[in-house]
Amino acid sequence: METTTTTPITTTAAGLRYGLLTGLVSIIFTFVLFAIGQEGNSGLASIAFAILIIGIVLAHKAFKATNEGYMSYGQGLGIGVLAGGINGFLSTVFSYVYRTFIDPDMVARMMDQMRTKLEAAGSMSEAQIEQMVNASTKYTTGAIGLAIGIVSGFFMGLVFSLVIAAITKNARPEFE
Repeated sequence: METTTTTPITTTAAGLRYGLLTGLVSIIFTFVLFAIGQEGNSGLASIAFAILIIGIVLAHKAFKATNEGYMSYGQGLGIGVLAGGINGFLSTVFSYVYRTFIDPDMVARMMDQMRTKLEAAGSMSEAQIEQMVNASTKYTTGAIGLAIGIVSGFFMGLVFSLVIAAITKNARPEFE
C-alpha cells in the first residue's frame, strides 16, 4: 500500500496563486461591465467584492488541504491580504490600460454621469459640483489612480480577511 503525501504550500504561494486567479476573473468581469456600458453601475460593480471574497475562501481551503487541515488566523490573514493586493494590482492596471488606450472617452462619460447625478440631487452649487468632478478625475486617472487602486486592493483584502480568516481558521493543537 502506497502512501501519498502532498507537499504543503506556503501562505505566499496560496496568496499569489489565488490572487492571480481572482485578478483574472475580476479583469474578465470588469471588461464585461465596460463592454456593456455599465461601468458606473455600483450594484453590478459590487459583484467584484464577491469575487474577491470567494477567492480568499478558496485560497484558505487550498492552503488547509495541503497543511493537514490546519491554518492559523495569521496565516489566513496573510493569504487574504496578498490575494487582495494581487487582485487589486491586476484590476487597477487593466482599468488604467482600458481607460488610457482602449476607451479614452470613458472617464469623460463617467464624470458627465457624476455631474448629472449631483445636479439632480440639487444639494450643491455649480462651483462645488465642478470642484468635485475635477477632484474625482484627478484621483481616478494617472499615477494617483494607479496607486489608490493598488492600495485599495490590499486594504480590501485586509478587511475581508479579518472576518474570513476568523471563520476558516483551524489552529494546530499546541501539544500534539
